Amino acid sequence: MTTPTVLTVGSLHYDILVQADHLPRKDETAVGSRWFPKFGGKGGNQAVAVAKAGVASRMFGAVGNDDFGRFMRAALRAGGVEDGFVATLDGVGSGMSVAILDAAGDYAATIVSGANLQIDPSGLADETLWRDVGLLILQNEVPEALNTAAAAQARARGVTTLLNAAPARALSPALVGEVDILVVNAVEAEMMGADPVTCLNSAAEAAKGLSAGFAAVIVTAGSKGLAAVGPDGATFAIPAEPVQAVSSHGAGDAFIGALCAALVQGRSLQSAAQAASHAAALHVSGQAG
Repeated sequence: MTTPTVLTVGSLHYDILVQADHLPRKDETAVGSRWFPKFGGKGGNQAVAVAKAGVASRMFGAVGNDDFGRFMRAALRAGGVEDGFVATLDGVGSGMSVAILDAAGDYAATIVSGANLQIDPSGLADETLWRDVGLLILQNEVPEALNTAAAAQARARGVTTLLNAAPARALSPALVGEVDILVVNAVEAEMMGADPVTCLNSAAEAAKGLSAGFAAVIVTAGSKGLAAVGPDGATFAIPAEPVQAVSSHGAGDAFIGALCAALVQGRSLQSAAQAASHAAALHVSGQAG
């Protein structure tokens, strides 16, 4: 039996990464040691992570008619992602971001959404977009109207929808009603109304507190691990693998891609979360390849 395709509807960013000893404080001009371009955007990163996990991956999004857009389209293809449903838009720049990585592996970033805010939802009705799709991934770097339209199309076809609600923002009842699985990190969980997440027990409480309207919720807690509540209402926790951190940048996207690849392969939520936790640990430690 052929494994279904994972469809990602979301953002594409041309990332400029700057390495420095520390993250600058307000009004500080920090001196960096190196900068380099990188393919990014939560949507693009997650789509590539799905393909890296050995599952067919398709992307729906938009780039500008510029060098950044051409770079990102080439990166999608090189990463094994089908890019035929990524539009090239005239008159608007591609999405981009600037991220600073410090010596401890932490980072801070600023994004400029560009073409990601101009994605045409009408393309979601194309039946060929949904060919063999078994799971839909969404994030919050595109307008909520696009996410809601995509989730509604998925629901009409019996396709599971996973929302990585990052960056955190209020979710409309219309979107919540179409989403099956919610994944957030500790900060996002708190911003959505959960109590502070300081350990796996509090992560589990946060997952339960956010579970209204969703079949399952996963709350990731960085170096502590993750906790989740499944469709049966039972919670589970998975401690993080101890690794020497090189960089946490992109670890959440590696987690989502591996999680969705495992889910579409038929693994249980707990088994898929374990596989995703391992993928994130490899990413943080620089062993992901």
